[in-house]
Order: sequence, then C-alpha cells, then structure tokens
Amino acid sequence: MVNQFKSLRQNKPETVEQDMQFPDDDNGKMLAAMAEAGIDLTKELDVDFFLVFDDQRDAETALEELTNSDLQCELELNLNDELGKWEIIVCLNMVPDYDTLVEQEVMLNDFAAEFGGMTDGWGVMQHQDGDDEFMDDDDHEHVHGAHCNH
Repeated sequence: MVNQFKSLRQNKPETVEQDMQFPDDDNGKMLAAMAEAGIDLTKELDVDFFLVFDDQRDAETALEELTNSDLQCELELNLNDELGKWEIIVCLNMVPDYDTLVEQEVMLNDFAAEFGGMTDGWGVMQHQDGDDEFMDDDDHEHVHGAHCNH
C-alpha cells in the first residue's frame, strides 16, 4: 500500500466560476459551506483527514507505515477522548477539489482498514481575522463533514 500514495499537486491552471456547483453529498456540502464561508477553494489548503482505530497498537503500526510512505503529509497521533478511539490526523497540502478529496478519502479508508481502522471525515483550519499564526490548534475553528465527529 505504501507505494500507492499519489502526489496531489496538479500543475494545471484552473478556471474559477463565481457560482461553484458541488455534488449533493457530504463532501459536496462541505465544499459548498467552505465556499460560502469565503474560503478560496482554488488555492492549496492544509486538509486534515481523520483515521480512527480502536486499538492503540493498530494506530501506531498504521502511523509507522504512513511515516515510511511516499505520502507528503504531516501526521499526528492522538487519543480522541470523545470517541474513545485512537486517531491519526493526516494533513495534506492540496487544492480541495471534489474528485481529489473523494479519491484521497477512499484511499486513506482502504489503508486504515488494513489496520482495523477507518476514515472519520476531513476538515480544514478556518482562520479568523486577528488569529495569531502561532496560536495553539485548539484555538482555531475547524470545518468538518457531516460524518466527522470532531
């Protein structure tokens, strides 16, 4: 699975329409909400994908596999007290294109399933006016999909 990770950087110019249309599903609704919130969906953003595991060892093994993969990302392992599960946050810098998001989510879900886990949505940091770029992550709001438990 390690070599199946693809680069999400696409060097093709994109045309931007004022009224973007999105599919009528959770990911499409999420992108529409982001656009309504004024987030520029044509620029690269740090997108957090959440992988959850019941067992700490499974999460640690998956984290090690991701760390050794070709995937260009930041990784974080936490115990999510709300869910009572271990969570890997996979942060990818990418243009939040619908098809690319869905493809990445499916790939990460397949990967997590190999270790007894699954994806639990995705989100982006939504910085507010006046935010200090060095503030703790807990001080920022996240925008998440409907199935996300964060």
